Amino acid sequence: MTTRRERGEGGLHWSEGRQRWIATVTVGFDVHGKRLTRRVSSKTKTDAKEALRKMVHELGDGTSTWSQVTVKEAVDGWLRDGLHGRSTGTVKTCRHLCETHIVPGLGKKRLVDLRARDIDRWLDARTDLSTSTLQRLLSTLRRVIRWAEARDLVGRNVAMLCTAPNGTGGRASNSLTLAQAQAVMRAAEDSHLHSYVVLALLTGVRTEELRALTWDRLDLVGDPEGSPPTPPSIQVWRSVRSGGDTKTRSSRRTLGLPTRAVVALEKERASQVEAGVWSETGYVFCTSSGLPLDAANVRRSFRTVCVKAGLEGSWTPRELRHSFVSLMSDAGVPLEAIARLVGHRTTAVTETVYRKQLRPVLTSGAEVMDTLF
Repeated sequence: MTTRRERGEGGLHWSEGRQRWIATVTVGFDVHGKRLTRRVSSKTKTDAKEALRKMVHELGDGTSTWSQVTVKEAVDGWLRDGLHGRSTGTVKTCRHLCETHIVPGLGKKRLVDLRARDIDRWLDARTDLSTSTLQRLLSTLRRVIRWAEARDLVGRNVAMLCTAPNGTGGRASNSLTLAQAQAVMRAAEDSHLHSYVVLALLTGVRTEELRALTWDRLDLVGDPEGSPPTPPSIQVWRSVRSGGDTKTRSSRRTLGLPTRAVVALEKERASQVEAGVWSETGYVFCTSSGLPLDAANVRRSFRTVCVKAGLEGSWTPRELRHSFVSLMSDAGVPLEAIARLVGHRTTAVTETVYRKQLRPVLTSGAEVMDTLF
């Protein structure tokens, strides 16, 4: 019975046909799991032993040049076997980055021949892309090579030695003024996106959290007679991310609902009951068949609302969250309170991402939106 040789194991044997000593070592396995070996022949047993020792040493310190696996083959293996448990959106994004940029630029090169300078030149030739895209490309390549490194297809991850260059600046996020916010909500009144727009603008909840929202996470009545009184509220406990978790632990929060948001949600619930969707699905924002809204559909519908509201330029649903921060800041809400409302653990992210929208001063919450709107 033959035993399976592991990586780095080898041996010597005499070949009668070739009249030479053969040194053989198992160097790993290819992307399909097939065992790979390397052989060296010599006339003397001493030379064969030395060749075997050298091959084993190369495998141990990661300097072996045996592998014929290309970057494309490693990418294919990673896309097939290295993304288990990731969301469909993540897999789609990784596949796009690999097939559009990594494979055309580096795919033919053997992994063991790939050098940091090759990656630097490849990235420098793509500075027409945004800085964030270049960073994602480098991150994806690092993950591919790390996957290959764990399977003994390459000795080290040279992409870890590289830094993504600066590319073109992405479009700066916009935020609505009070007048523009009023115009957007009026324009959305006849749209199926009306309650979505109102809730996003008046609470600052992320778009992926809104699309996962179910009616059992809403209390549209509260307990005004309680001690203390409890206002209508929304429990932001889920998102459409993989596994259904929110972006961070701090993102799990319960927020008071402004009156205008309550009215819009009651209208949405009534329309769902009338359409027969209410009894079949728990989603607040859904299609006519009860399925949760798709991100692309939300973006498309929101653009239509913005055009109707007379807004110039390009606007996205996530900028309703930026607008919430801006309006709260203009109304005097301190930075710490804004960070808690939008689900940030500290004020650092609030300052970094929403710096243009912040004017730190003094007060808080759903009452401010009731006063504004």
